[in-house]
Amino acid sequence: MSTNAAKNLFIYGSLLCFIVLVVLTIDTMGKLDQRAPEITEKVDAGKKVWHKYDCIGCHTILGNGSYFAPDMTKTTERKPKTYLIKFLIDPRSIKPDSAMPKLGITEKEADDLIEFLVWISKVDTNGWPPKPILAVAATSRAASPGQMIFQKYDCSACHQIQGLGGAAGPELTHAGSKQPDAEWHVRHLKDPASTVKNSAMPDFAHLSNEELNALAEYLVTLK
Repeated sequence: MSTNAAKNLFIYGSLLCFIVLVVLTIDTMGKLDQRAPEITEKVDAGKKVWHKYDCIGCHTILGNGSYFAPDMTKTTERKPKTYLIKFLIDPRSIKPDSAMPKLGITEKEADDLIEFLVWISKVDTNGWPPKPILAVAATSRAASPGQMIFQKYDCSACHQIQGLGGAAGPELTHAGSKQPDAEWHVRHLKDPASTVKNSAMPDFAHLSNEELNALAEYLVTLK
């Protein structure tokens, strides 16, 4: 290859790569707004709460922050709003061994912060972060109706069984030993605060009686 040919190849090759880069950049920027929902005043207020209490000093969000506490990018997808608000206001009243202190967050600030986190959870992050490994309460036998309901309603997002699952709610490995009365579990599922004072668990009164009974019967087998 002659010197002129090599020079032309370099010049035109570089020019082609630059054009491709510009086209891809324009295409990406044009789609950027579609990857996130609309920012409302409440979302903006929640972001201010996030900064006010320096949440990023312990938590990560969209890949940024500290790794002392759980990532918050998708936390509202699997945690009930009522639980999150109560936890933000007074963490240790909900989870006595929580490392998070009481920061003085008001109910309004908690509500705004949750709105911001809901907005964050809707941002298209291409599947990041990966979904956690959660308890399926597996046995060597086919899953019981109650076990299937436990999985259907994503109870493992908050509860652990045999060390797998979320830590937001009580560990359930020995739930049947601690409370062997299926009727108690039905009442608790319908109205948690009626059986556990100051419970942050949302009610499951929308479940059918058949589902409630099956789930309660499954819980009493956990011994």
